[in-house]
Amino acid sequence: MSDHLLILEGLAATYNHAIRALSDVSLTVRRGEIVALLGANGAGKSTTLKAISNLLHAERGQLTHGRVVFDGRDTAALTSADLVRLGLVPVLEGRHCFRALNVEENLVVGGIGRDLSRGEIAAGLERIYTLFPRLKERRRSASGLTSGGEQQMTVIGRALMSRPRLLVLDEPSMGLAPLVVETIFSTLKRLNREEGLSILVAEQNSTVALRYADRAAVLEGGSTALSGDAADLRGRAEVKALYLGSPEESAAHLAALRGPSPADHAAA
Repeated sequence: MSDHLLILEGLAATYNHAIRALSDVSLTVRRGEIVALLGANGAGKSTTLKAISNLLHAERGQLTHGRVVFDGRDTAALTSADLVRLGLVPVLEGRHCFRALNVEENLVVGGIGRDLSRGEIAAGLERIYTLFPRLKERRRSASGLTSGGEQQMTVIGRALMSRPRLLVLDEPSMGLAPLVVETIFSTLKRLNREEGLSILVAEQNSTVALRYADRAAVLEGGSTALSGDAADLRGRAEVKALYLGSPEESAAHLAALRGPSPADHAAA
């Protein structure tokens, strides 16, 4: 059995067969680790996660090159539902809960998607309520009337009800108060540490993501610009400038990271 649960090899993707979104994204997620996918707005983080989850077609997107391998299987012929049943479960950006359903009904949907028995669903709910006690207090409230933090906990809880082996999260901190962000990330770290759950999380909040991740990859313009141990990247000032600075600063730092080109050597 390979140590790598997820492998991305040179992904390129377009929308409407015309708009290039990814040009060369490669990364791996090992079993039992947390990997952060960093980058500025528009760098390709969400497109990468949709490609992993086979959800690009829902937005008229196409994977034009490269491949995604999950647990040794090329995912090209699999549907997003197939991937969920295999244990690859996405949590999309935007807190997509069923607003008319209450919190507990939202959570139950995740268990139904994995064909869990009534007893398994009941046990799953207790587990989620232990992880997120606030959801137990709000379990009878319509999800559309709960706070942003409670909605994010709900969609993560619903994903956990599907019993993932790899949880794929897109911007879980977006629009949330710092204390709520810490609660969510510390809970994810607990699941990783105690249950061996593998996690791939796309984030613009580099400070939090790098603190909780084992490794990270930085996207720039649809390509993997940098990757390595999170602790190492956290100490490198150029990482922040690479994807949070101005376009000119980002380009300068990217050029510095890559080193001089052959043309530069020739000119010298």
